[in-house]
Amino acid sequence: MARIAGVNIPTEKRIETSLTYIYGIGPVRAKQICKALKFKTELRTKDLTDADIINIRNYIEKNLKVEGDVRKETAMNIKRLQDLKAYRGIRHRNRLPVRGQRTRTNARTRKGKRVAVAGASSKGK
Repeated sequence: MARIAGVNIPTEKRIETSLTYIYGIGPVRAKQICKALKFKTELRTKDLTDADIINIRNYIEKNLKVEGDVRKETAMNIKRLQDLKAYRGIRHRNRLPVRGQRTRTNARTRKGKRVAVAGASSKGK
């Protein structure tokens, strides 16, 4: 099993798909990596040589932000919005949907399990 950027990538899948298991690398960026390193599209991870894996590691380290760096940047962006007291920051702090979705119904994933409120009735609305 190949380990790149601290992530064990699956061996049976194509290299383009396997690279997407690394946080910060999506399908488009995985194709760019394969194109830059001149890998065939049907190449499987198990068929990579040690030199190929080292080349992938070096390419990612030099050219891309992945894993911890991307997570840290995302967390800092959210914290910045909260510190500014921007609308989106307030929505993050209250754990409500940020991008304009409705909350009267749905939004259960973001809001969590239902909590009964005394005196509130859903009938007649």
